[in-house]
Amino acid sequence: MQTQSRRSFLKASALSGGGFMLGISFLSSFKPLGKPLEATQITNLPLDFNEINGFVKITADNIIKIMSPNPEGGQGVKTSMPMIVAEELDVDFSKIIIEQADLDTKHFTRQFIGGSQAIHQGWQSLRTAGATARQMLREAAAKTWNVPVEEISTELGVLYHKNSGKSAKYGDMATAAAQIPVPKDVKLKNVKDFKIIGKSKRNVDLEKIVTGKPLFGIDTRKEGMLIAMIVHPPAMGLKFKAIQNDAAIKKMKGIKDVFHIKIFNDGYERTFFDTNQFNEVVAIVGNSTWEVMQAKKALKIDWQEAEAYAENRNMMGRKTVLNIPAGLENSADHATKFAERMAQGGTVRRKDGDIETAFKNATKVIERTYNVPFLAHNCMEPMNFFAHVTDEKAELSGPLQKPEFTEQALSARLGMPLEKIDIKMTRLGGGFGRRSYAHWLIEAALVSQKVKAPVKLIYTREDDMTAGIYRPSYSAKYRAALDVNNNLIGFHVKVGGMPQSPLAANRFPAGAIDNYLAEDFMIDTNITVGSYRAPHSNFMAAAEQSFLDEIAEAVGKDPITFRLDLLKRAKENPVGKNNDYEPERFAKVLELVKEKSNWESIKTSKKLGFSAYFCHDSYAAHILDLEMKEGSPIINKVWCAIDCGIVVNPTAAKNMAEGGIVDALGAAMYGKMSFTKGVPDVNNFHNYRMIRHNEAPKQIEIHFVENTIDPTGMGEPAYPPVYAALANALYKATGKRLYNQPFGESL
Repeated sequence: MQTQSRRSFLKASALSGGGFMLGISFLSSFKPLGKPLEATQITNLPLDFNEINGFVKITADNIIKIMSPNPEGGQGVKTSMPMIVAEELDVDFSKIIIEQADLDTKHFTRQFIGGSQAIHQGWQSLRTAGATARQMLREAAAKTWNVPVEEISTELGVLYHKNSGKSAKYGDMATAAAQIPVPKDVKLKNVKDFKIIGKSKRNVDLEKIVTGKPLFGIDTRKEGMLIAMIVHPPAMGLKFKAIQNDAAIKKMKGIKDVFHIKIFNDGYERTFFDTNQFNEVVAIVGNSTWEVMQAKKALKIDWQEAEAYAENRNMMGRKTVLNIPAGLENSADHATKFAERMAQGGTVRRKDGDIETAFKNATKVIERTYNVPFLAHNCMEPMNFFAHVTDEKAELSGPLQKPEFTEQALSARLGMPLEKIDIKMTRLGGGFGRRSYAHWLIEAALVSQKVKAPVKLIYTREDDMTAGIYRPSYSAKYRAALDVNNNLIGFHVKVGGMPQSPLAANRFPAGAIDNYLAEDFMIDTNITVGSYRAPHSNFMAAAEQSFLDEIAEAVGKDPITFRLDLLKRAKENPVGKNNDYEPERFAKVLELVKEKSNWESIKTSKKLGFSAYFCHDSYAAHILDLEMKEGSPIINKVWCAIDCGIVVNPTAAKNMAEGGIVDALGAAMYGKMSFTKGVPDVNNFHNYRMIRHNEAPKQIEIHFVENTIDPTGMGEPAYPPVYAALANALYKATGKRLYNQPFGESL
């Protein structure tokens, strides 16, 4: 049995409406919960039932409700997290009501999504929530029936005392349970006794999604609501100067106002997520989307070149300064800068052994450079937010990933205390990091405040794609030193980012090679970047695993065997003490995907690419089978093996892995944001190439390593290894190694 102290989870218990409420403090969680039943399906609800945020609640008439504190972005945690609570609570999962909570920092912490950490960080807290509620119900029943609590058992929401034959529904004991002191410690189930966790459950929002029910921010409709759009500078490196024809625009049909907005005030110390490409934009407000779009086309604005400046940032407590250069940048110049910086020394992040001597004495040195462009997120739901700001309060609703941080920025900008700001979270129509930087929420609030009316701000696809925020551009040079016997005796990686470094110096193959050097550098740019699915890892896995494939070929080893040998060294005789991966777990995903694909039998007859990577506390390995037809790759099958600890909801986990694989294939083949004199060269799907249905793999087969390790990341780990699996398979099919993304430009 596992035990958990109440101090790590429980904050409060209270009696309300004849029911039982258990306070939930998600001390280390990032994400949402779910809902098999609709509240509208339940009759005779207490009037205050929907007013409880951050609680598991059991009413006197046996209604059990779990609020979902965090945004749902398609990763399925609105289903998976309630499964964890329901498991320990011992209830029928199909009988629970689960609803999306508003932002509520009084009862929840880390009420945001990102980093594939929802289940990982919330595991113990969620289990303890259910177990504590169950224990308090057992104690209430024991006291009511005057029997030892040890004799009280539960099953599917019913309390039993088998010796006397007595039983009661949870609701029958709800009032009494609310008066029981919160237990100091509660027993958690053994993993072998799980009945809900590990069993596939359908997405609780599935029916609404497929029938087009209003779930997303873009669906928002409010009485008296106006529509707003923004106009930003047409090029990176430009800023607002003046509106030429505002008087004429205001006379257009349906237009209420047009004005300049400053999103963050001068001197404001931005936090990690207070990121935007243009701090000054122009807003147009009108009665309808069409009318505002016509006014936007007719609007004439003067822009001017922005000067260089330094931006003070508070990055989760780490103070830093971001230098923003002046000028209108070109992608061709970016490539030159990377080459120049690569020829210089970098900042050493890790050094093992005598790397200089290893390369000096090497019989053979392999050296390769990998480059990737900026990438746009391209969420299917356009950026949008509803706001109604008055002198007394601010009411907002929409899709965002980091509401708590955005609320703090909004409070500072409006000069309004947090308690007067109410943010309701809708389902995200795509996020992947893009909705972490919710400056459009602040824009919506400022527009509403100015026009004194409720407003829905909507970005067009062009607005989103040409105004930042992008996946950084990266470049990496790898070198390998081989001795006369083809042993790998030295490994050197130098990697740079514009403007962020993607290096994770202590990841594999660090710890498996005697002489190892990792260094990095950064290049300033005025192109704004931010988190993109599997930040940094999406590039590092591509470059590293492509390079390891070349080394394996050079030393005459099977690519999987080559990596397994390195992992064996890291396990049995590791180099250094800061290796951030577990070699044994890493090796198991390699062995599993090798087994499930029948690698030994098919590797000579098919064009296969292999890749594996560790990130977000999980391990993933892929084997990709393709063939070339008329110069284009046809992906027949992808085998995927993942170790993410206990899999809470297998269907949701498979969906995430499959989605990640298809997403990564599209980005690897076609994704690219380039710039000419600061202007993005693409602005919509007609010229920003995305993967198409017929280009997705014909088959994807997902396998999970079975263990009893607490859950780790799942939303992102399957994504990074895909790039190199594709590159390595393309090499087998074409005989050509690919070093620059997108690969489609080189085929």
